[in-house]
Amino acid sequence: MAHQRKLGRTADQRKALLRSQVTNLIWYGRIQTTEAKAKEVRRVAEHLITLAVKEYDNTVTVTKETHNDKGQLMTVESVNDLPSKLHARRMIMSYVYDLKEARLPDEDKADFKARTKDNKHPVVEKLFRELAPKYKTSKANGGYTRIYKVGPRRGDAAEMVILELV
Repeated sequence: MAHQRKLGRTADQRKALLRSQVTNLIWYGRIQTTEAKAKEVRRVAEHLITLAVKEYDNTVTVTKETHNDKGQLMTVESVNDLPSKLHARRMIMSYVYDLKEARLPDEDKADFKARTKDNKHPVVEKLFRELAPKYKTSKANGGYTRIYKVGPRRGDAAEMVILELV
């Protein structure tokens, strides 16, 4: 990305930091960080959310007629992504880290496996299933995040902020 803040780090450290913070922002909905980092994270996060919002509706329903094991003719419908939505998913997957879902306190191992078996990339799924429909109806162009100033950090007096999804 051109014209970004250096954040006092080398390029690989800076990219890893931004990927980590963008992933956590999408997953948890809010993060606390310094003001300079928050402004950079906001740029990337809004770009990824905009990509998901634009490609949210790009699906096609496919119907197939097959014979079951008894020889009866059956019609099976499935919803598939169009190539542009698949490309958007892959672009987002290449940027965000893959987080593992946590097991709920009252959930046993079998229920946890059943709940998460086909959810390979929970951050991307959250982006497309929860955030994109929410922002598709409410926001026109950007403005998906909000920054609250918290005050100076103890130790180095860096300005701390809370970055959250609106």
